[in-house]
Amino acid sequence: MAKVAFLGLGVMGAPMARHLAAKGHEVTVYNRTAEKAQAWVAAHGGRSAATPAEAAAGQEIVFACVGNDDDLRQVALGPDGAFPAMRAGAVFVDHTTASADVARELAAASSERGFDFVDAPVSGGQAGAENGVLTVMCGGDPEIYARVEPVIMAFARSCRLMGPAGSGQLTKMVNQICIAGLVQGLAEGIHFGKRAGLDIEAVLDVIAKGAAGSWQMENRGRTMNQNRFDFGFAVDWMRKDLAIVLAEARHNKALLPVTALVDQFYAEVQTLGGGRWDTSSLIARLEK
Repeated sequence: MAKVAFLGLGVMGAPMARHLAAKGHEVTVYNRTAEKAQAWVAAHGGRSAATPAEAAAGQEIVFACVGNDDDLRQVALGPDGAFPAMRAGAVFVDHTTASADVARELAAASSERGFDFVDAPVSGGQAGAENGVLTVMCGGDPEIYARVEPVIMAFARSCRLMGPAGSGQLTKMVNQICIAGLVQGLAEGIHFGKRAGLDIEAVLDVIAKGAAGSWQMENRGRTMNQNRFDFGFAVDWMRKDLAIVLAEARHNKALLPVTALVDQFYAEVQTLGGGRWDTSSLIARLEK
């Protein structure tokens, strides 16, 4: 069992930290809102810390799952950040969906300080975090990855090293590109089926068993048909992720016309008041 810290107890971080505690790891938690960290400790044990530095001191692994690049830099390098407090040989594992640039930046900064870094964004959403079945995409040194993988598996169904620092974030970008296109295609298919007078439940039952089948169809098709979006991965978060994707594409010259278009469709959903709706709400702009 490992001595670990977990920085960030949002809808993903809180259940991920819970799974670590349930598997017997010694967990110290930090959250920007201290009351949330104290409530987590009351429910799951361990201890809370007032700052990232206090949480990170003496730990073997420091996990983070925060909002964006700036939040990540703040908990790692800011005043009372984790990096100055981490001991030699420790590992900082970042589960934030962030840019590949910040992953490389923090990998270099950790190396200068004598400890290691793994970027490890996740897929599976809040349900995957709650149920401990996330997919984790990692970037870093193979020997360091081998040390942290058994601990990550406390909340994961699948975990894989994708290459050097930044490769986890790049893989997560591929994931979000694919999701954007799939959800838009599903939205248009359901919308078309409704206009054609078909029984959408029956349509989904049939085509889910063929080449059109996908996780999105199995888990979001029926709720899209019912115009239910008050759950899941929020449109605001998806637009944050797609902004990272499109910035990286400008850098590496990848052509992403569909992704750019779907990002604008999500902007339309935001104007409908759907910033906190699930990403499947793309269908709402077709049926408004």
